Amino acid sequence: MNADVIATLASLVGAAHVRTDADSLVVYGCDRTTGWTPAPAAVVLPATIAEVQALVRLANEHHLAIVPSGGRTGLSGGAVAAKGEIVLSLERMNRIRAIDPVDHTLCCEAGVVTARVQQAAREVGFFYPVDFASSGSSQIGGNVATNAGGIRVLRYGSTREQVLGLKVVTGAGDLLDLNRGLVKNNCGPDLRHLFIASEGILGVICEVTLKLRAPPPSARVMVVGAGDCALLLHVQAEARQRFALSAFEFFSRRALERVTAHTGLTAPLTTATPFYGLLEFDEPAGGEQAVLDFFLYCQERGWVDDGVIAHSERQAVSLWRLREDISESLAAARPLKHDIAVTLAKMPGFVSAMEALLAERFPTLESVWFGHLGDGNIHLNILPPAEVTGSELVSLAPAVTGRVLATVAEFGGSISAEHGIGLLKKDYLHYGLGAAEIDYLRHIKRVFDPNNVMNPGKVVAF
Repeated sequence: MNADVIATLASLVGAAHVRTDADSLVVYGCDRTTGWTPAPAAVVLPATIAEVQALVRLANEHHLAIVPSGGRTGLSGGAVAAKGEIVLSLERMNRIRAIDPVDHTLCCEAGVVTARVQQAAREVGFFYPVDFASSGSSQIGGNVATNAGGIRVLRYGSTREQVLGLKVVTGAGDLLDLNRGLVKNNCGPDLRHLFIASEGILGVICEVTLKLRAPPPSARVMVVGAGDCALLLHVQAEARQRFALSAFEFFSRRALERVTAHTGLTAPLTTATPFYGLLEFDEPAGGEQAVLDFFLYCQERGWVDDGVIAHSERQAVSLWRLREDISESLAAARPLKHDIAVTLAKMPGFVSAMEALLAERFPTLESVWFGHLGDGNIHLNILPPAEVTGSELVSLAPAVTGRVLATVAEFGGSISAEHGIGLLKKDYLHYGLGAAEIDYLRHIKRVFDPNNVMNPGKVVAF
């Protein structure tokens, strides 16, 4: 990138907000994936929608590539800039524009951190339900661009269900004001939904209007142990009949062993079981007795072997950490991560099929299961033996990933439940979408981004 372009960027956003130093290029040029070396040409931090438009139009004029960047907490390479792109960081666009207590909405710029939205909602007596481990660093624009899910999708839905309006700058530099916060709007197809989960390939999400909820009542948290995941599905079905269920998570014994060793947390049950379920639900009318009756009902039918109920906020937090700290506890083991989904009816068969496949084709690898059982989203982490070198793991990964995702397709599932496609799964998109769908997706990108300046090389070939 020549000096004239750098000077033009500086004229658009101010010289202090164009960074070309080596440290900034590394920090802003990657997300939480490790398969690519960040190599952007520059990092630009606009403060207004007008500046974003000017940057996108400059990119079209000079045939530059733009990688939109939020909190860079993604796990699929969607925010990686490895080929001399301009990183367009939204972190200066971090204002909460308005909270409307009549319509129960919050309007904010894309660079607002998720936890700040949650806090702002609480301060005025509302609740923003999308929550996950990276809420303290992820940004709302990135949440929308990846349709972030988290731990309470079962009750509230993913980010898509919270978005009532978007202001976006398309790849052509046009500003679109989509749906404008309306609940009912039937003026043709809703283009808002094209930009949700678009991973920056169509344009830049600049402003979001979110739906707020009434605060949930006090909650109960419990963990149960079961002989297999099929039994946990019975537990979930019964829990949904009896309680207002917010979350139903699961994890395997291997996951529990890893997280307790890493964190020092105590195993929740005296007897180890192959799988565990974590339930969160509103305090029932019958209080403690209603929860105990539910557990005994499940135990009598052989669905659970043991269980524990949190009796304080501190105990509830500790139980949740057994699930939420799993990813961190696996990091040193260099896992091959798979964020996948199947329907609940097919989940037991899928887990059995995957275990059989791994035992037959990759017997030295260790499978660690956890995820959002309530909505069918599984995080399968496959761990190599400690003696496997980095280069060996790089060569092994495609064979393992190909087998896993082919099996997902056989079960009619999704190869990306909540983390997106990015660079990581681009070559496997045919396992998630049909040929005609992929072709339509290419055409849609050409409409909104005719010169392929927006996050080129991600999700789908142009």
